[in-house]
Amino acid sequence: MTAAPSETVSRTEGVGPLLRAWRQRRRVSQLELALRTGSSARHISFVETGRSRPSEEMVLRLAEHLDVPMRERNALLLAAGYAPRYPETPLDDPALEVVRTGIERLLGGFEPYPALVVDAAYDVVAANRGVLALFDGVPETLLTPPLNAVRLTLHPRGLAPRIRNLREWRGHLLEQMRRNIALSRSDRLRALYDEVAAYPVPDTAGQAEEPAEPVAYFALPMVVEHRGRTLSFVSSIATFNTPMDVTVAELAVETLLPADPATAAYLQTWLA
Repeated sequence: MTAAPSETVSRTEGVGPLLRAWRQRRRVSQLELALRTGSSARHISFVETGRSRPSEEMVLRLAEHLDVPMRERNALLLAAGYAPRYPETPLDDPALEVVRTGIERLLGGFEPYPALVVDAAYDVVAANRGVLALFDGVPETLLTPPLNAVRLTLHPRGLAPRIRNLREWRGHLLEQMRRNIALSRSDRLRALYDEVAAYPVPDTAGQAEEPAEPVAYFALPMVVEHRGRTLSFVSSIATFNTPMDVTVAELAVETLLPADPATAAYLQTWLA
């Protein structure tokens, strides 16, 4: 899960410095934030310097317009002297049975296409049989829980040796992680980034060979070898709309869709 801003800005400083850090990270001026929230630049300045204590409603309104992750909104409320607003319920809690059931049905419905659910640090919390088939042949040492989707993909003994366009796909994943680090300020995610970015890239890794019949890809594909075949997938990511729980807010469903007719045809026999 993502870490609280207190990892980089001490919570003892109060809510003002935290809000200023989020505003600067989003590259929003005090005036622009004031216009968005129906306040004044003077009041925003007073809040950031500690001269004025914002109401609970004001903290949440500022967090909303600064696109602060839900976990960090709780941290802002605590720093301002208020109770956290959003619970963080373990996924195996009975209260989230509906969520778990929905995820299981969703992943099963995507088969034979690979689909999985990850948290904010890319740890796998659920996956369908298509994903298991894709990672067939990966050493058991890498398949020991908790599984991490990025580590499994880029590790030299993971999927990386089989990815034909590894440099392109690796660059895509690392850029995605950099964007998420900028959004969440998570030390845990940054540590994962430092780890996978340091993995060696084989000298043979490069652009994927052109297919026999040119394909007009609509998104960057992951071209991977599987049991002697070359398969092409594009990634689609979905999240829950308007979540009210930190755990649910940090879940993402990733689906690997066939990027060409040959892959689509092969997937029909994927799980047989």
